[in-house]
Amino acid sequence: MSRKSPLRRAVLPAVAAVVATAAFLQVPPPAADAAPGPGALTGLDLGAANRRAPVAGLYDWSKAGYRGGAALPGSGEVNPSATCQVTAAELASQYNVKPDDGADDTNGIQAAIDGIKSACSPSGSYTKLSTITFPAGRFDVTHEIHVDADYLILRGAGKDATKFVYKPDANTLYDTLTPDGSDWDEDGMTSGAGKGGWLWPGRGLFRVQSRGVHTSYASDHAAAPANRKDIFEGTVNVHWKAGVKLRGKPGDTAFAARMGDKVVHLASSGALTPLAAGNLVNIRAANSRKFYEQQQATPTTFPLLNMHMRQQIFTIAALDTTARTITLDKPLEYDVPVNSTSDGSAPIDGATYDSKAAPLVDPVLGVGFENLGFTQDMPGLNPAEANNNYGNMAPAAEMHGIVFKWAANSWVRGIRADMTGSHPIVTEEAKNLQIVDNELNGSWNKGKGGNGYFRGSRVWDSLYAGNTSTLLRHFTFQWSAAGNVVIGNSFDSDLNLHGGWERNNLFELNTVKVPYAHRSGNCRANCGEEGGGGPDDSNWFPIWWGAGKKAVKWSGASGYRNVFFNNAMTKQLADNGPYNDFYADRHRVYSFGWDGTAYKHLDIGGTPIADWAKNEQRDYTGGHGVDATKTDAASSLFLKSVDGTPPSSSTSQTPTTTTSTTTTQNPSACLNATFTRKSVWDGGYGGGFTISNTCSASVGSWAVEFDLPAGTTITSSWSSVLTKSGQHYRFGNATYNGSVQPGGTATFGFNAAGQGLPLACSIAGTKCGGTE
Repeated sequence: MSRKSPLRRAVLPAVAAVVATAAFLQVPPPAADAAPGPGALTGLDLGAANRRAPVAGLYDWSKAGYRGGAALPGSGEVNPSATCQVTAAELASQYNVKPDDGADDTNGIQAAIDGIKSACSPSGSYTKLSTITFPAGRFDVTHEIHVDADYLILRGAGKDATKFVYKPDANTLYDTLTPDGSDWDEDGMTSGAGKGGWLWPGRGLFRVQSRGVHTSYASDHAAAPANRKDIFEGTVNVHWKAGVKLRGKPGDTAFAARMGDKVVHLASSGALTPLAAGNLVNIRAANSRKFYEQQQATPTTFPLLNMHMRQQIFTIAALDTTARTITLDKPLEYDVPVNSTSDGSAPIDGATYDSKAAPLVDPVLGVGFENLGFTQDMPGLNPAEANNNYGNMAPAAEMHGIVFKWAANSWVRGIRADMTGSHPIVTEEAKNLQIVDNELNGSWNKGKGGNGYFRGSRVWDSLYAGNTSTLLRHFTFQWSAAGNVVIGNSFDSDLNLHGGWERNNLFELNTVKVPYAHRSGNCRANCGEEGGGGPDDSNWFPIWWGAGKKAVKWSGASGYRNVFFNNAMTKQLADNGPYNDFYADRHRVYSFGWDGTAYKHLDIGGTPIADWAKNEQRDYTGGHGVDATKTDAASSLFLKSVDGTPPSSSTSQTPTTTTSTTTTQNPSACLNATFTRKSVWDGGYGGGFTISNTCSASVGSWAVEFDLPAGTTITSSWSSVLTKSGQHYRFGNATYNGSVQPGGTATFGFNAAGQGLPLACSIAGTKCGGTE
């Protein structure tokens, strides 16, 4: 959940007890009913050449991820200067950062980063990256490490070899809690003109964010005690200091820009210096009463808030200083009123709130984390007690793992996070991130205030692929997150559209296996909802959607056209019970918050739902908020081909991999069809065919047909068009893989219930050879 309601402060006693020494903690294995199903699809080809052209009627996700689809950096993108490559030996000799010596490594690591920032970042680039290489072993950290050097990779020797153990010290732990002691009190943590909310989403182990202090806060920063100075860091980027107000566009003066526009009209006064072409800008649209009404959020018992729920970071394509307009690199996804009343709305809370174009004055660019692990050491606490505990075990220690704020074109790959204080990875105003092939396990705090998520807040055009997440509260998009792709991950928690007008996000090829124990009511410490109230007494299902009247209390309704496609989603409805499919049609495109042409709140018989809880299993298709009129024969809306077998919802058991291969030929067409059984589990298997062309001319289409013995059926398929008659199956090519060049191949695959293998196979009408 997002920012909390204003609360009074309460001082935490005896924070020092939380920072005692203890050994590195490994997260315990998940309980049997919490284990994810078939694993994440690691190693996917996510490159631009393997991305599909936009599908008609859907968002264009082809530019999601690092640098809009560029490959993550390799050795060819590393700065050749020895000064910009800090080796393990140099860490030890120059910065006294040595593994397994029991010493505090925080200051040495920070000094190494600061050295790169000074000597290398100003002349660095995405093809001239610095590195800091950590050897295998344990490194001890006591306070937040600021990774604000552009074009820098922090690289370990392996996710199970290089381990950062975080024991936050007394100046890092939150020293002010809410009156009930359940959560850190961001509004009570004040210093000078600043307050703890400026730290949002909170402190972490690694923070990818500018430390730049706005000149108006320089004296406050200098006077602040050690545990308050970070309140003012990054204030060069905050919208109330850097933002420029807007004016109406010609002929539509209530709005500075409309959905689909690229040109935004700026007010007649205000500095334009940071708004240069090529720079990043956040276009922030003020909430209005009419916007809340569009979300079906009124009437509500919760206060309507003056804020910028609709927002997004863009690259400035052009600046016209005479006309005072900026041109964005892509169209807006929402209307931008000049302020909260210009659309004809009455003021919210008696005040008029301005929309703004807020430049990122000092964004952090090109930071990567690779091949390392981290945990938060909490002496006196047992990690097993955090399993399926949706409360806060140590509210003063709600530290995240990696925080991206005012950051772009960065990545995390091959890391392992065990038992972080709150979110293992979290964003707050970031774009074009790539989070791939990571393992994220457990959190000490998963309760009030929105803790323990794998969380994307205010994140845009980013890619989450091949990650395994266990024993966390949610995978979450919220606060206007848009244009992101979540593909091939394995979760034992829900895919959570938490609210705040998040939109145009794609979830596909994920395994989502939600145990009965995953529910809000399963809570043993500091329980209850954000902003008051007891624990939700409903179950969490594979999807969570932010209904307007409830979600308005922290941000607002979920937005439009969030797409679910070809996921394996199951839910356990009783303790020790079976896992049941959440939806079975894997090739249907489910667009939430959409009626086919515009936003549509989910409803029951025309009445908007007030809460997703207890309404999770209703059918919202057919005009009730989920557009399901589109199908697609491919396995992915994002990728042309998928390496590995997509997850299957036909089993709750992790498959064992065996391979058996038979080649069948069609001499007249020079096509070979090779069957491979890729995965086997109790009750089924996954298989596929590779079709190769040995002719000297290309082939424009293909079809493979076979029979299955009684008792075996196809449950799902991909990269083909399937038709069947009884036990006879025909797989024709999809629109994008029918053409097979000389020497080239095409592939398709399927999952089967039962162990029977294809019989009487034929290709292009000619009987195949024997099939296993």
